[in-house]
Amino acid sequence: MKQEVEFIKLNPTQNMTILVKTNHPRELHPRIATKLMSYDSVYAEQVGFIEQATTKEAAAHLNMAGGEFCGNACMALASLIASTKLVDEQDLTEIVLNASGTKELIRCNVIKTTDHYDCQVTMPSPEIIEQKAIEYDGEHTEIVIVRYDEFIHIVMEINECNESMKKKAESLARLLGVAGGAKVIGILLYQATTNEMSPLIYVPHIDSMIWERGCGSGTASIGAYLAWKTKRAVQVQVKQPGGTMKVLAMVDNEKITRLSIEGSVGIVAEGKAFIDL
Repeated sequence: MKQEVEFIKLNPTQNMTILVKTNHPRELHPRIATKLMSYDSVYAEQVGFIEQATTKEAAAHLNMAGGEFCGNACMALASLIASTKLVDEQDLTEIVLNASGTKELIRCNVIKTTDHYDCQVTMPSPEIIEQKAIEYDGEHTEIVIVRYDEFIHIVMEINECNESMKKKAESLARLLGVAGGAKVIGILLYQATTNEMSPLIYVPHIDSMIWERGCGSGTASIGAYLAWKTKRAVQVQVKQPGGTMKVLAMVDNEKITRLSIEGSVGIVAEGKAFIDL
């Protein structure tokens, strides 16, 4: 039997995102997401489900398919909500969201332009940032762990992002996924000389591993890492395959005190998908 799913597809820095409007039991979210993300369906990198807000201050709750937190999906939902309001171009709309993967309220400032929405999002601050040396794949490797409440990002500074390095990143992500304890594992290959990032995002719960064209949460972690490393506030344009995102990170005594990202969102399509459950 076919299940009807109402959706909107959005483009935050080419991190193609499907937001589901219809209500579905959460236990079905992973299966629905897998179907929608497939090449023979709507096709995207990730899926979030729009639910009623869990606090009075928030406009909606965003529940990602794997229960993870996603900065770009928050941008997408905030822009979608702003699009329903009668505002002129360049007017600022403030949207507050609840989101899976974090207990913090996510505050979004959205500005409508001619063909897209510019969005600034406050991001959860990492609980700890630490450098470690690991023996992995027969080599001694220096990594930086950016650890949040329910997800971790691994920053690896590299000189070149080649296929060999990507395969190592994928193996490391799966290894960390087997270890458990995180809803999302991100491996961020970072070229410091050019401020380029290649983000690999692995969600163990739905076995989704994608080299994303744009990653908001990864952008935030690069900013947090640079602020921690230099012990000063940073504002950086992080280049990614799908475009550039800006991150602002404030630090005090090695503790990140403020973290926000900026990017643009386009609304691509809206309709109904028919999937077998």
